[in-house]
Amino acid sequence: MTALSNNPSFYLIIPIFNEEENLPNLFNSFQRHYADLKNKYDMLFILVDDGSTDNTSTAARNLSKDLPFHLIELKKNQGPGAAFRAGFEFIQPKLKKDDWVMTLEGDNTSRFELVQQMLKRSEEGYDVVLASPYMYGGGISNTTSFRVILSHVANTVIKEFLGINGILTMSSFFRLYKAGSVIQPLQAKYGAGIIERNGFESMIELLIKIVKQQNSISEVAMKLDTSLRKGKSKMKVLRTIRGYLTLWFSKRHW
Repeated sequence: MTALSNNPSFYLIIPIFNEEENLPNLFNSFQRHYADLKNKYDMLFILVDDGSTDNTSTAARNLSKDLPFHLIELKKNQGPGAAFRAGFEFIQPKLKKDDWVMTLEGDNTSRFELVQQMLKRSEEGYDVVLASPYMYGGGISNTTSFRVILSHVANTVIKEFLGINGILTMSSFFRLYKAGSVIQPLQAKYGAGIIERNGFESMIELLIKIVKQQNSISEVAMKLDTSLRKGKSKMKVLRTIRGYLTLWFSKRHW
């Protein structure tokens, strides 16, 4: 990042766990994204290696080339919530109110072509923009019917269970946040890391806190194509459902 630049910063936080084979395509997307936005934003790609047991960290360093890049390595696998927490803690002392923060998947299922559309929504006045496969024009492809049905049912049940209305997607990693109106107030209230839960339910936790903070939220349609991911999903279905259900006990605290 250029020290003398007056541009706002754009931080991208990406958790990774044993994603060595997905990194070449991921970094190709980073390079295109950087070329599109580097004149407008001071960008920093932050990968958080959540205790990988393969060569993920080494591969990431080798692929980073001339990208503005920072790698955080956690000693053991704790879950995506812990990885996001480490990323938010890292940017906390650097963050300015005009900056942007984006979170996304590290397995190539986040669609980078949506970034410009998400930024446009934020410029229209929204504090948070979610990429949603549940909107008209979105969808989930190249996965089992069981996974698709489970995803829709879980998303609907969780919204009813937690009393959140008007939002179509709850758990997607792919989000854009305004620093000054979203991240900094959350850090002031909950601490630098923002997130308490370690598992996949952490994204719902964060959304609950954002709703409680009364931030404005918009969504853009995303076609989720799981064939872009090499290897299996790291999400354990039953463990994740249990994590979702336990959020009810923490909702009042937040």
